[in-house]
Formats: sequence, structure tokens, C-alpha cells
Amino acid sequence: MKRWQPDRLLPGFEALELEFPDDYDGPVVATLVRLPTARAERGAVLYVHGYSDYFFQRHMAERFAAEGYAFYALDLRKYGRSLRPHQHPNFCKSLSEHYADIDAALAAIGEPVLLAGHSMGGLICSLYAHEGERRSQVNSLWLNSPFLDWNLPEWRKVQVHLAVALGRYYPFLNDPKAFRPDYTRALRSEWEFDPALKPEYGFPLYYGWLGAISDAFEKVHRGLAIACPVLSMHSDQADVVLDWRHIARWSRLLGPNVTVLAFPGGWHDLVLSPGNIREEVFSSLFAWAERAVALPA
Repeated sequence: MKRWQPDRLLPGFEALELEFPDDYDGPVVATLVRLPTARAERGAVLYVHGYSDYFFQRHMAERFAAEGYAFYALDLRKYGRSLRPHQHPNFCKSLSEHYADIDAALAAIGEPVLLAGHSMGGLICSLYAHEGERRSQVNSLWLNSPFLDWNLPEWRKVQVHLAVALGRYYPFLNDPKAFRPDYTRALRSEWEFDPALKPEYGFPLYYGWLGAISDAFEKVHRGLAIACPVLSMHSDQADVVLDWRHIARWSRLLGPNVTVLAFPGGWHDLVLSPGNIREEVFSSLFAWAERAVALPA
């Protein structure tokens, strides 16, 4: 088994490469990142990023550590630190391919976690908490603007359905210009991240990936049975990526113990929002987490 090494992107952090059997792209890895801390009386948190994304939010890790958590983040296979030149970036045929990434991360952490997911990561974490092999290790679930439905007009949804049908047979067909740069440019005005890992125009949008997302939406919309407490957060019209109404609606079908909170004016990634909103997000999260872990799952 490989050992923890200094992280190549964030000074003071450590990274552990998680290896898996080859898939249809060849060799594949995921990367677990941690912020070493001597004080973690409140347990561990595992954060999973969104689409066209990776872990770079140093301030979030430091805030969790200050609250008494051991902080870990996972760069999924074919994202961020885990992306290899021979791979189709940010691609999967089923979101369940990422379950193995989370399995390995949880095994390496070795204790119950607050599982946290942003956007697409929120969708993956929701499904994992519902049916993942090590879901009993998840004692609470925090969703930061989870991606639970297409934010598209009806005519665009028709196009997506056609692309999904094509993607069942030709998964690597793609639209190289589907990703709008506005949100990433706005983030760049306030935050630092690697443009090679989080490009302004994203990566090609593969039709096979669209099918994986559509299949995941169907599961969520039928209703899940997540046993642990769930906190789902959303913004309002200020979220230029997702429709907050979708988040509010579908989050309530995730399980029997779901709290939904709104943060008007927040950015799509709520922990990257302007300072006063960001502080409200963190304060609400930690207050909820303190109550949630005391509740029976």
C-alpha cells in the first residue's frame, strides 16, 4: 500500500494515491487528501467535489480542523490530482464507478465520517449513502448545492435525452463547448485554483456521462432511503449553475431525516460565497452536525 506524501497542490496537506483495477480507459487511481491535525475530537469528514472540479478549498479544510474534525477530501478518478493523460477527463459510464473511490477512502480513514458532497459530488454521495458498500460508516451527510436535476429549458432537455440515447452506444461522443465559462471566471476573481484541472470551459461533455447522470436522477426522483441525518443546502437565483427549486424538492426524497436550508445570495459552491454568507453556511453546518451525530441513525 502506498504511503501518505506531501500534496503537490496544497502546501501543508498530504495525499494518498488509491489504486484500482484497470477500467475501459486503462490504469485508474483516485487521490485522498488530508490536512494533518492533532485535534479531532469531533471525528472525520470526507469531502467529494463536483463536476469539472477538484479539491482546492484550503479554507474549508482549515475551518473543519478548527472545529475539531479530521479533514479529508477525495479527488475522484479522472478528476483533479487523479486525472491521467490516457483518460477521458471527468468521465464515467455510471456514477457507481465512483463507489470504489469512496470505499477505498473510507477504508483508509477507518472511522465514521460526515460525508460531504458538492454539486455532482452531492449526487454521488447521496447514492453512496443509500447503497454504498461502506454506507454504515457514514454517520451524517452534508450536501452543498447537490446536482439532483437538469437546470435546462424543455427544448434543451429533449436534446439531452437524444444525446443520452446516442451515448448508450457511443459513450465518448461529446460536445466540447457545452460548458459555460461564466461561473468559473467568477470564482477565479476571488479564489486560486489550477486552470488545467478546473478549466474555464470545462472538459468535453461526453454523452455517456450524460447517461450516467440521467440514470442517477431517476434513482433520486423515485426516492432513496438514506438512514443517516442529511443536511441539504442551496442558494437562490444567485446560483447560476443549478435551480435551487430542484434542490429543495428532490432533497426531501433522500430519506426520513432531511433538513433543507436556504442561503440567498450564495454562490453555487456555497463555501466559496462572499464572506458573510460563507460564515452563515459554516455556522449552520456545524450546529446541525453537532445535533445530527447525537441522533440515532
